[in-house]
Amino acid sequence: MSILLVEDEIKTLKVLKQGLEENGFLVDTAVDGKIGLSKALANHYEIIITDIVLPFINGHEFTRAIRKAGIETPILMLTALSTTDDVVSGFESGADDYLMKPFAFKELLVRIRALVKRTAGKSKEDNILKAGDLVINLDSKSAIRAGKTIELTPKEFALLEYFILNKNKVLSKKELARDVWQVDFDTGTNMVEVYVNYLRNKIDRDFEPRLIHTQFGHGYILKA
Repeated sequence: MSILLVEDEIKTLKVLKQGLEENGFLVDTAVDGKIGLSKALANHYEIIITDIVLPFINGHEFTRAIRKAGIETPILMLTALSTTDDVVSGFESGADDYLMKPFAFKELLVRIRALVKRTAGKSKEDNILKAGDLVINLDSKSAIRAGKTIELTPKEFALLEYFILNKNKVLSKKELARDVWQVDFDTGTNMVEVYVNYLRNKIDRDFEPRLIHTQFGHGYILKA
């Protein structure tokens, strides 16, 4: 499950990111509302967690902009602000839940799972990811490009899903090994390169334009 975490306190951001990843989540981060909004509009996330007090665009403005764009992803607000007006403002801007700082990490996990359960089945479109003319269905684990069905192994599908969730972002081999295979990257193996090539042969070889590109010295990027 993918989460966008928007938090300008770097220490808090790192602690929450580590804790969520240790519990099996894929976590993308942003340190201000402007970056967060850009990522929320460009990528698909199952949950968005945001602080209210943020540089450039605060949490309320961030949430309103997401809802205005028609994105229905559940949004959980984290904040030290605790007055009734603050809570009401959060919900009125489009947030689904509200958690006051400081909080126990276990409570955060409970809130996340409750939001996921509450919105499960709300929209089948949430289980469809797109990148150009490539469409994948997270329920049926199927992939279609330009109307043609593409047969993928489970690991190829997981790799493609991760690329699409992070489209237009350069991903290092270390990130791919950690988040797709859940292993530390071993520079003595070519596991990542092999699977990227498998994927390219299936989704790019017979189609234009190419989606997966190599960023030499940095990793790979799916451009859409």
